[in-house]
Amino acid sequence: MNLDEYNISVDQHADGMFRFILKSIRDEDKARDIVQDSFEKLWRNVENVNYLKVKSYLYTTAYHTMIDLIRREKRKEDFENVDVRDYSHSEHYSDLSEILDEALKRLSDVQRSVILLRDYEGYSYTEIAQITDLTESQVKVYIYRARMHLKNYIGSIESIV
Repeated sequence: MNLDEYNISVDQHADGMFRFILKSIRDEDKARDIVQDSFEKLWRNVENVNYLKVKSYLYTTAYHTMIDLIRREKRKEDFENVDVRDYSHSEHYSDLSEILDEALKRLSDVQRSVILLRDYEGYSYTEIAQITDLTESQVKVYIYRARMHLKNYIGSIESIV
């Protein structure tokens, strides 16, 4: 890959990567840092990355960087201060995107990532498997379980509207 191809990659993939990471971690500054780290890793490894596979490389790098960050932050959490009300859904909302965002927050990291890659970014099962280092079967199972969790959390559309 040469300099022009690298610059084209930045233009083509930076926004999509940022949206994917932001939907997963909900922190703009951290999302920007992860995207920047991913492009930095690509720059350091530019001779070894095929331009035709740069999208997969970037998303995989961003995903793994995000997972590392989440794991580091989880070690810092204090589990004694858990509020039970954070894990129950009894309020009625009229904003569907707010409900969906809250439901996505309650998914596991892997489930949230595969749902966002599939339903928000439009990746195929095979591409998601490559990005997340899962098998295609595992991806399908995580997506199914995540959708079932979302369905159970949200309930029927009539109860929301």
